[in-house]
Amino acid sequence: MIGATHVKAGPPGLASALVAGGALTAEWLPSFEAVPRELFVPDRIWPGVADGTRQNPVVDRSQDPGAWRRAVYSDIPLTMQWDDGDHQGDGLGTTPTSSNSMPSMVFSMLQDLDVRPGDRVLEIGTGTGWNAGLLAHRLGGSNVVTVEYDPEVARGARENLERAGLAPTVVEGDGRHGWPEGAPYDRIIATCSLLEIPPAWLAQTAPGGIIVAPFGTEYGGEQIVRLTVNADGTSASGRFTRGSAFMRLRQQRTDRPPSADHLHGQEWPADVVRTTTTLAPPDTGGWDGHGRPGPERFGLTVAADAHTVWLDSPENPLGR
Repeated sequence: MIGATHVKAGPPGLASALVAGGALTAEWLPSFEAVPRELFVPDRIWPGVADGTRQNPVVDRSQDPGAWRRAVYSDIPLTMQWDDGDHQGDGLGTTPTSSNSMPSMVFSMLQDLDVRPGDRVLEIGTGTGWNAGLLAHRLGGSNVVTVEYDPEVARGARENLERAGLAPTVVEGDGRHGWPEGAPYDRIIATCSLLEIPPAWLAQTAPGGIIVAPFGTEYGGEQIVRLTVNADGTSASGRFTRGSAFMRLRQQRTDRPPSADHLHGQEWPADVVRTTTTLAPPDTGGWDGHGRPGPERFGLTVAADAHTVWLDSPENPLGR
């Protein structure tokens, strides 16, 4: 499927590390090798760190091709855009708004998605197009639709996919609405974090289909959730699988002052941080009262009028 511009997948260290860590499985290894990350990374990037907490100074391929390639083939996120494209120059902007996600997260989420031959997939948040390219290689471009809100980011993704010889459908639009023209989908995956799962996604998913998305509160504690949609498309339920740190869906951003403005130089207490990162809600006996459960014991049920977090099973709701 890859055209004349195909390049090798880069140093073997990244693939070996992803396989050893369990993120990259045999089902996805051919796509990893055939769809090189470097085809989806621009010449100027701000490499991040694995936990997503900060970005390093700009790396320019024309100035230091070795550093650029090392960053591309490291298990780190790479920021491509700051402040919705308003930021210019080499320095760090205020808020990163488009990136190429860290490979271990990309392939872990693709594992959660559990695609099968012939599945139709809708992706929300095209970014550089790498994730859509991996899906298109595995399933065929005609089975993959990806939606990107930012016109410039969408244009860049189309160019990257064309250079890689891949042709999923790239749609410019508001990802909250999905893309009804291509529905129903067997799988939906979001590469942006959410405060709410849009009802349109449920309606556009086939019965028994799966939605994989980063989900969290306004205060943090973001986790990847894997939801199975019910027979009539009105609700979905499933467990959280792992922590994450994605950029918020633009239409669900909230305007709140930085926490540092309230802490006056102090740090969050450790018990508050632990409780927040497990999404444990208040007034339910607390984190300690439930035996200090890890994120894997929590789940989410989504209906038209409510999002309900639960512990161990949907019959034990905790509220939001």
